[in-house]
Amino acid sequence: MNTPPPPRLSVRGLEVAFGGLTALSGVSFDVADGETVALIGPNGAGKTTVFNAVCGLVKPRKGTVRIAGRPASARPTGLLKAGVARTLQGLGLFEHLTVLENVLVPLTSLRETDAIGKARKALADLGLEHLAARPAGTLPYPERKRVALARALATDPRLLLLDEPAGGLGSADIDALADTVRAVADGGRAVLLVEHHVDFVMEVADRIVVLDFGEVIATGTPEAVQGDPAVEAAYLGLEAVGAPTAAAADESGTA
Repeated sequence: MNTPPPPRLSVRGLEVAFGGLTALSGVSFDVADGETVALIGPNGAGKTTVFNAVCGLVKPRKGTVRIAGRPASARPTGLLKAGVARTLQGLGLFEHLTVLENVLVPLTSLRETDAIGKARKALADLGLEHLAARPAGTLPYPERKRVALARALATDPRLLLLDEPAGGLGSADIDALADTVRAVADGGRAVLLVEHHVDFVMEVADRIVVLDFGEVIATGTPEAVQGDPAVEAAYLGLEAVGAPTAAAADESGTA
């Protein structure tokens, strides 16, 4: 009998501490190829800390992060080689560079013609090719968000990490983003996203992992999670789930 492949991303028993305070405790979940998983929770729940642990930006005290069965690398080049790309809340664009130059940034190891081809395809897929020569800093915010997404997609990632992709977008742009996320997953890629826009999450996610005070309090389909009393309590503050931790300080109250 054939052994099934490992999940694209596997997080097991993740524990992260800052000083003497615990930011994540016992966090476990998987993301399979072709699946979109959303991390949601109140501000300071630990969502961005999970992202940073996956990317090697923080070192877990306990637990493991594996990508396609192998330990995650702490080096950005290692993540690229592992097929991982991430967008940032703050976009991270070079405003004085053109749109095309921004998308080329992670492709420097390729031959120039190959890199330009990949960058232009990513721009065309997101309807941005006509803006290739524009300085990124001159674009409206929604278009800059799409440039950041194009930069991530240009690397042909097998695992795409989206940090607040719908933040600051209007309804039409969110609808277009949902179409893009679905197309990425339909193409066989794994997507892990952190998002406060619950309607967007419910539309695109196959599964949802809910964090509160650094712990997983619910996981399941959007329908199952939406009706979970613990989730409602966490969002509405009807009862305390756990105790305040360093996660709030780590995430600056934004995630």
